[in-house]
Amino acid sequence: MRYNMPVDDRLIGRGAFLAVLGAGAAGLVWGRSIADGVARLVPDVVPQVGSSKGWRIYTIGNSIPAIDPLTYRLRVEGLVERPVDLSLADLRDLPRATQVSDFHCVTGWSVDDVHWSGVRFRDLLDVVGAKPQARWLRFISEEVPYTDSLSVPQALLPDAMLALDMDGAPLSKPHGAPVRVVMPQMYGYKSVKWVTRIEVRRDFVPGFWETHGYDSDAWIGRSNGLTA
Repeated sequence: MRYNMPVDDRLIGRGAFLAVLGAGAAGLVWGRSIADGVARLVPDVVPQVGSSKGWRIYTIGNSIPAIDPLTYRLRVEGLVERPVDLSLADLRDLPRATQVSDFHCVTGWSVDDVHWSGVRFRDLLDVVGAKPQARWLRFISEEVPYTDSLSVPQALLPDAMLALDMDGAPLSKPHGAPVRVVMPQMYGYKSVKWVTRIEVRRDFVPGFWETHGYDSDAWIGRSNGLTA
């Protein structure tokens, strides 16, 4: 699946711009900016380790969350018949899904042909027994206060998944280990990393970037003031 976007670091939703303060072997650092009269947070970029594919690792804090995979549990709760705490082994016992898809950041850069594997949300919701009134999945990250949401129909799209592996290996810490959302049809801020809890809800709760002016439906080429 391809979505052609110009690789221009100045692009961001609704006409905002990013100021690059510096670049070097240690990576990039983005400045804070004000655009269209609205103050917006811009994430920090931390150094990327062991990648030649062009990834940029954003954080909203000063460090990357470190989660012990041996003690990790994914809590799934809310409008479900069976709230659960799933270990990585439990997640790997669910039906395995694989795909190759491109990743697009709202700031303008992309990484093509990323190999993902993990769990489809349909299979996860079957485990917990989502109730008929469930309308939204809210993803809570270990990177507090990062959250975001997908509607149930969005989460059930055939290329949306809860990823455990990337490019043939378990997720690394910079890429959201041990578990992250992958939503290829939307910009990357919807693909929440370091997920520790999923709330199945009736109502929509704006995510971290939505509270700073970004679109809740982040369709590539059809949101945030950007066009394909």
